[in-house]
Amino acid sequence: MDSKKIIITGALGQDGKILSKILVKKGYSVFGFINKNLNSKVKKVKYKKINLKNAQNFKKELNIIKPTHVVHFGSSNPSYESKSNFYRENFKCAKNIIDSIISVNTNIKFIFPNSSQIFIKKKIVTENDKFVISNSYTKFRINIFQYMKSMKEKKKFNFTNLILFNHDSKFRDKRFLLPRIIRGVKRKKITFLTKIYKENLTGDFSHAEDICDAIYLLIKKNTNYDNLILSSKKVTRINNIILYLLKKHLPGQKIQTKTKINNDYIIGNNSLAKKELRWKIKKNIFVAIDEMAN
Repeated sequence: MDSKKIIITGALGQDGKILSKILVKKGYSVFGFINKNLNSKVKKVKYKKINLKNAQNFKKELNIIKPTHVVHFGSSNPSYESKSNFYRENFKCAKNIIDSIISVNTNIKFIFPNSSQIFIKKKIVTENDKFVISNSYTKFRINIFQYMKSMKEKKKFNFTNLILFNHDSKFRDKRFLLPRIIRGVKRKKITFLTKIYKENLTGDFSHAEDICDAIYLLIKKNTNYDNLILSSKKVTRINNIILYLLKKHLPGQKIQTKTKINNDYIIGNNSLAKKELRWKIKKNIFVAIDEMAN
């Protein structure tokens, strides 16, 4: 098993692309698994089109590549999918990866980037807080976590459940909120911006490069954590982002509307990741905003 070989599923999504660039720069051999041919591939990454629903195909690749880690970004977002079988398909793909690793070599470490949406709502959450199933998206992610834990006990399966809070970059899918806001400012869609502003949305936002740098440090350390939060540990109001963009790109433009009282947000306590990985946050969401707006 080569200590410099990493498999990344969903390798051409935002996080897959950024992590690939970091790992290639650090001297790793990166194998990017994708489900369709896309442009803007990262240099030196070996891409392969693979159907994760086929466990035998994935198992074959594990035997050929012999990686130390598999990072599974390759799940879909139900907000942009019309499929009614979202849960079944995503659970099957993740389970196929887990079962293949157990069958081939349990020394391979599996990194599952999870979502902060799995938490019960409270202002600040840690790795010890409870998860709650609220929809098909959180059902898939919580059930895979539970399956990983059971396989750890039964088969000595090595995994880390990474709990990621909001993070963006110039590679973020255009359908997400911040790219839509930036596009709204550039196209002077004040009605759209006013509608968003009225909702008074708040969250924990990071630069995606910082999040992926933490994943690199986890790979480098070559250890496991049942749960590990990656977040900014800061409160960011979407309205402040809108005002920041207006000031830079539409000076003098005002948003005139009353805002809702909105306390429905959570902040991730990233203390464990900073301590264990010696992780330092180098950028922030406003750096990402500027990069996305240019």
